[in-house]
Amino acid sequence: MKKKKKGRRFSFGEKLNLQYLKISPNSDPQLKGIVTRLYCRQGYYLQMNPDGSLDGTKDDSSNSSLFNLIPVGLRVVAIQSVKTGLYIAMNGEGHLYTSELFTAECKFKESVFENYYVIYSSMLYRQQESGRAWFLGLNKEGQAMKGNRVKKTKPAAHFLPKPLEVAMYREPSLHDVGETVPKAAAPPSKSTSEPAMMNGGKPVSKADKPAT
Repeated sequence: MKKKKKGRRFSFGEKLNLQYLKISPNSDPQLKGIVTRLYCRQGYYLQMNPDGSLDGTKDDSSNSSLFNLIPVGLRVVAIQSVKTGLYIAMNGEGHLYTSELFTAECKFKESVFENYYVIYSSMLYRQQESGRAWFLGLNKEGQAMKGNRVKKTKPAAHFLPKPLEVAMYREPSLHDVGETVPKAAAPPSKSTSEPAMMNGGKPVSKADKPAT
């Protein structure tokens, strides 16, 4: 007897796309994604705080843990916070940060691991010598880890999407890495302190130091 060839495994997003393929038969350039929570095997839900920082929470009903999982390629997704509208991104040093604009650093490959958990790896960066991928991950304390320190075989990298609803998205406009959102001119500040980098992402002004 001939063995049947096993078909490739579909990602969670792809399965939902196939399941709801007939929702919108029009030809508009729209993408079917999901609103979901990402449960890490470490025991935390990935969340984005109001200041744009990333960490884990035990609260399974927090609005900060809601994300839009938007397909932007074959098994490639953008992970956008529902609450802040910011995208999760990974820079060339492996640090996770948040971006107002969708760039190549915001693209993550979505793969199903052997234990059926999902792993997310940077589409842009990996180890130069070994070629090992850099992964999204949380440590045992629920803190975001550097991508180059996360191994795909460890619980830190294992996520279980918990979809809440299927949603329609317009394809995000791709911007250059480092590009910023134009802002209205503001009066010059009296502070002489330099901006601080928050969570490896957008700059936040430091408070003025008290006079001594």
